[in-house]
Amino acid sequence: MTQIATGKTVPAFTAASTQGEISLDSLRGHRAVLYFYPKDNTPGCTTEAQDFRDQYQHFVDAGCQIIGVSRDSLKSHAGFTDKQSLPFPLISDDAEALCELFGVMKLKNMYGKRVRGIERSTFLIGADGVLLREWRGVRVPGHVDAVLQAVRDAA
Repeated sequence: MTQIATGKTVPAFTAASTQGEISLDSLRGHRAVLYFYPKDNTPGCTTEAQDFRDQYQHFVDAGCQIIGVSRDSLKSHAGFTDKQSLPFPLISDDAEALCELFGVMKLKNMYGKRVRGIERSTFLIGADGVLLREWRGVRVPGHVDAVLQAVRDAA
């Protein structure tokens, strides 16, 4: 499968989410932020989701949708969404198709063991389906503010 690149059209995809099926075609006409995170209900991922939640209306006002992506199940996502009052959909990518497309799967060290997991990453897709920006190896503090600024700058 081809990986994405800034300035190029994102290849078509379809995925199940907490708010129904999401496809690249369903996003056309709106800018979208796809943020990939390792796991529901873990400290960094919860903080990141809360930051996107807290800035959600600013993204909407700027004409941009937010979509979270991890390998967790839709059931896990539904619980996480309810617990954190998330207004945006979470995609379940248990088969890692989107993770592979966006090149976010990495070998990481967890407690001295090498494990394969999602590298926290965010992608800004234009209304025409072209990848405008990418952030890889994201640190949570200040990240959502930086993404919102990029959305506003791209308006």
